[in-house]
Amino acid sequence: MEYRNLGKWGVKLSTIGLGSYLTIGMHVDDETAAECVKVAFDGGINWIDTANAYNRGQAEIALGKILQDYERDDYVLATKVWAPMGDGPNDRGLSAKHVCEQCHASLQRLQTDYIDLYQCHRPDPETPLEETIRIMDDLSRQGKVLYWGVSEWPAAMIQEACDLAKAMGCRPPVSNQPRYSLMWREPEEQVYPTCLHNGLGNVVFSPLAHGVLTGKYEPGQAPAEGTRAADDTQNSIMLDLYFSDQQLRTVQQMKEMAGDLGLTCAQLAMAWCLKHPAVTSVISGVTKVSQLQDNIGAAEADIPDDVYQKLCEMFPGAAESDAP
Repeated sequence: MEYRNLGKWGVKLSTIGLGSYLTIGMHVDDETAAECVKVAFDGGINWIDTANAYNRGQAEIALGKILQDYERDDYVLATKVWAPMGDGPNDRGLSAKHVCEQCHASLQRLQTDYIDLYQCHRPDPETPLEETIRIMDDLSRQGKVLYWGVSEWPAAMIQEACDLAKAMGCRPPVSNQPRYSLMWREPEEQVYPTCLHNGLGNVVFSPLAHGVLTGKYEPGQAPAEGTRAADDTQNSIMLDLYFSDQQLRTVQQMKEMAGDLGLTCAQLAMAWCLKHPAVTSVISGVTKVSQLQDNIGAAEADIPDDVYQKLCEMFPGAAESDAP
């Protein structure tokens, strides 16, 4: 496993992280979840990403129970705040009230004294950035949050937050969590340059485009039973964004390229993400131990520059990717 600094900051993350969206505390039973965490740690993964909103706190509760079997200083724990957690007018967003209350609720659900990385799940146009920055700084000074970051924020807002934090004498955001994959390259245009300029690390989600980049879906064929694409409770995003026959044919070409390198298609897709200089780590969201074991292999994958460029051409994005 490789470990990288989170942007310019001192904390080091494994290049593969374990995620919990739609899995731990929801579609994965407690026994399998515990086994996945063990396999992750045994494989060198040192950080786990979750959110208060994942199944309305159930992901944090499930993780909190599992993590009692591990030494707290052996892993980096990341969670998020912003999404609705109740029906009241202050039960959502990034106001000082909601952030403070949800921080304490997450600490209780996760059964821990502090959060390593507390992330603003999405922007909140109804709350001044100064207010969010100040409460994150207050929680940091109280020792309840070590670092704070953002997720899916536009480049201009990331820059404004960095500038405001400096002017206020507060801790700035250290990370961003964007959607990023061969099939979703929008961060390359503005977000990644802004993060590199300010020293933010990117921990990217959906590097496999909800499983499409594993190569298990064939063009012209219905998704197999038991796959995410066949599950109407969780397939809407992937079907809308990634599931055309043309895209699936391109993925099959990629699968052949991966085989020539001795890699699986999923490993090649994740390793491609890790080649971008703005990316610190990719988040692996799995329902089976075998999937996680395969994903961990991406950390050791070395993609030749010509293969990297070929993939960039096969999956054109919003901006041409910088060669490593």
